[in-house]
Amino acid sequence: MAGARRILGLDPGLQRTGWGVIVADGNRLKHIGNGVIQTDPKAAMAFRLNQLYEGIAAVIAEYQPGEAAVEETFLNRNPGTTLKLGHARGVVLLTPARSGLAVAEYSAKVVKKSLVGYGSANKNQVEVMVRRLMPGVEPANDDAADALAVAICHAHASQTTDAWGAALAKAGR
Repeated sequence: MAGARRILGLDPGLQRTGWGVIVADGNRLKHIGNGVIQTDPKAAMAFRLNQLYEGIAAVIAEYQPGEAAVEETFLNRNPGTTLKLGHARGVVLLTPARSGLAVAEYSAKVVKKSLVGYGSANKNQVEVMVRRLMPGVEPANDDAADALAVAICHAHASQTTDAWGAALAKAGR
């Protein structure tokens, strides 16, 4: 896999942050690993955020991805929950950036459309497509399946961007 890219996908959450690492080489995808980083719900916020940081840093150290993709999250009905998720998302974005990785962000709708072809697909449909695109993969749970989906979405999106860039360069633009 000469042009292969190792991609870390992250599905942010304060209680559980899903992660998935894939290798993308053109249209070929290979599952490398997946899991969930869980924080202690009884611990102070700063401690929980540090647990997220250390967990993501450990995944990066072990799997050595070259780039990362994070699912964007939007407002919840509960403002307190939204604020806590925002804190977690900050750590999820910061950790790969501090490791020198380029970090892309994709909305849940874009991720679902990329994998299933339908932006309002449910979690089960997304997981079915993750399993279909990478036969034999066993996501740790829904959060890990979503993280793998984000990584796959990024692989597809960046491949398209690379192709357009090459076409524009060839055309002299």
